Amino acid sequence: MVTLVTSGIKISVETGFEGRFFSKHGPLYVFTYDVQIENMGNDTVQLLGRHWFIYDTGEGPSEVEGTGVIGKQPVIAPGEVHTYRSGCHLRASIGAMRGVYKMIRLSDNTEFEVQIPTFQFFASPRLN
Repeated sequence: MVTLVTSGIKISVETGFEGRFFSKHGPLYVFTYDVQIENMGNDTVQLLGRHWFIYDTGEGPSEVEGTGVIGKQPVIAPGEVHTYRSGCHLRASIGAMRGVYKMIRLSDNTEFEVQIPTFQFFASPRLN
């Protein structure tokens, strides 16, 4: 698990390998990532969006930007934790992701970014 704290928001990410599948374009490696967003600050915040940088050694880097996470824009009070699971598929058995969450403090409507630590993907057979 990797963890990073930015502006009182703690982001922790753990990855998993789901398997190798074949498409008409070749093999795909499917990974999951579990995210914990913990509000260690004094203000209630809302996650507005995310911006991901995805590094696939089989295809090169790409970016994904969008509203919320898995269709939600959670409000997180001080001391609360929001968790979710998502996933990605890569052309190679090794890759990584990093990014930022776009958030807002509800007390004064100040927008800010929270860094998501770089986390890596490894297909299980490569670890042997």
